[in-house]
Amino acid sequence: MKDNLKSRGVTAQVVLGLSVIVLGVLFLLGNLDIIETRRVLGFWPAVFVIAGIVKLYDTQSRGGQLLGGGLVALGILLTLDRMDIIDFNVHTMWPLFFIGFGAYTLYTARTGRRRIMIDGVKGENDLGDEGVVDITAILGGFERRVFTPDFRGGEVTAFMGGCSLDLRASSIQGEAVLNVFAFWGGVTLKVPPDWTVILNGTPIMGGFEEKTIAPPDNSKRLIVRGYAIMGGVEVRN
Repeated sequence: MKDNLKSRGVTAQVVLGLSVIVLGVLFLLGNLDIIETRRVLGFWPAVFVIAGIVKLYDTQSRGGQLLGGGLVALGILLTLDRMDIIDFNVHTMWPLFFIGFGAYTLYTARTGRRRIMIDGVKGENDLGDEGVVDITAILGGFERRVFTPDFRGGEVTAFMGGCSLDLRASSIQGEAVLNVFAFWGGVTLKVPPDWTVILNGTPIMGGFEEKTIAPPDNSKRLIVRGYAIMGGVEVRN
């Protein structure tokens, strides 16, 4: 699983790097008056497409695929609208968001696995033997204390919202990998003082910050990887 996560992360970084290079070239051509700057600015919805593609490459959950696909679709529709190819009015079509979320909620009710939070939620959760988190916060906040003797990682996604995960009552048996994705949002992780935190994140107009004290040994390691796009990820103990 860890090797698979790393290989997927390399692919996502390649996609992100190439996309940023293309945007940089377009803006450079605009500054050199080779193409119209107004035309370049018309492609700003491509940010949603890029973020969606990165999420699709870097997720292993249905919720992540839903969010990534939704961002790509939104970016494409907005771009086609800016190019006057279609007439897409966000003020008219925003109820589609609720329709999509409702349909996915019905799907998760059948599988009983995925948890997506759209409004503020606080509470506690005992992961038991599974030891894996899979959380998405959209347009809201998620705050949870997790209890497990064998934390194995998982995924935490914040889209225009915030996630706060308190792991101080948990433990790691060796190493755990946690994927984070913050797009116009923030993720805060509170870890025990005996965990070694390794940040392998990629910030894009955002930031990864570690506020931890070095433990006496490296027997318990938490690897935090992922992306902070116009958002932030903070780990502290």
